[in-house]
Amino acid sequence: MTVLQVASLLIVFAGIFGAINYLFFKLPSAIGILIVALLASIAVLIGDFLFPALEMAAQIRVVVEDLEFSSALLEGMLGLLLFAGALHVKIGDLRAQAWVVFLMATLGIAISTTIVGVGFHLALGIPFLIALVFGALISPTDPVAVLGVLREANLRKSLETKIAGESLFNDGVGYVVFLVLVGIAFPSGDHHGEGFGGAVKLFLQEAAGGAILGAVLGYAVFQLMKRIDDYALEVLLSLGLAFGGYQLAVYLHMSGPIMAVVAGLFIGDQGMKYGMTAETRKYLDKFWVLIDEILNAVLFLLIGIEVFAVAFNVEAVLAGVLSIALALVARFAAVAVPIFILKPFRQFPSDVIPIMTWGGLKGGISVALALSLPDSEYKPLILTATYVVVLFSIIIQGLTIAPLSRKLGREPDLL
Repeated sequence: MTVLQVASLLIVFAGIFGAINYLFFKLPSAIGILIVALLASIAVLIGDFLFPALEMAAQIRVVVEDLEFSSALLEGMLGLLLFAGALHVKIGDLRAQAWVVFLMATLGIAISTTIVGVGFHLALGIPFLIALVFGALISPTDPVAVLGVLREANLRKSLETKIAGESLFNDGVGYVVFLVLVGIAFPSGDHHGEGFGGAVKLFLQEAAGGAILGAVLGYAVFQLMKRIDDYALEVLLSLGLAFGGYQLAVYLHMSGPIMAVVAGLFIGDQGMKYGMTAETRKYLDKFWVLIDEILNAVLFLLIGIEVFAVAFNVEAVLAGVLSIALALVARFAAVAVPIFILKPFRQFPSDVIPIMTWGGLKGGISVALALSLPDSEYKPLILTATYVVVLFSIIIQGLTIAPLSRKLGREPDLL
């Protein structure tokens, strides 16, 4: 199938499944599409079991594997999704939560990666470095899933900024940590990094390079927008910044996710304040909301049908259940430690740790990273465990975070 045919099919099915969810399930849009896609996939698998001569699952599996989910997300959709998410986070709000976001996106990722890696290693006997790779890919909260749920949860502003800001940045940091660990654990693979010296160099190049590139490109586009009064052209410039900037970062071996977040924050704050008219702001905002919604729908559809690419057996499912517990414990530690470090300097409502722990959703990025791993005897197990954690996170945590926030009483907003 051609790329155009695949894209057409995805849009068609995302629309159909979205309509089914709207008419019958009435769940939040992205989660509803995921559940409908998952139910449809399971129905096909059951049909294949009852009528093996049809070989429906085998045929769909070929199509799903041809989709190259990992490349489609990490090299195509991710830059647009992160840019769209960052565009609606104001720098002033983020600055007020800067230390919380910074510690959770750095120290938190390190703590979570270590806890999951050690637990995976001890429980399943997987080599320690490979277990750490799994810890790195499952630790980042997925900004796509998180931001989608935040729209429904109606959290207070400071808590929403903490969760959104952390998810935007820990995604980029987690991706860099993943690349570093893969370079060490699979030195003959296609990923960068040779030993610990190469790992440090890679981390600095990816993380710092991505941030600098995002700031430079964001500032350049901002300067262009100040001199232009044409909303269609300015929207096009923002699209070029998100798409082209991400690809340039990948080409330069810098972090595309971090580039997209920094550029999106700059345009969403400084660009909207000083670089465009009210009419342009309205069109640019609506355009990126629409892009976000459409790509969210397609991404959650893809997660639902990726069940065909996952090898399910008793060992892998048990590993997945174990990984859910490990991921939750690791997430609790990744939230609690930075909060306790900062407690002497500022007040935190008592609901911050439970809501941020339960609201730290995993998503398509973790699945994409698992699919991108070099082939090894451990890859199928890691992929299945990742998929189980992601499904639990999006469906169970995603559907219960709003009731949890209401139950905890929505304490007064504190900085």
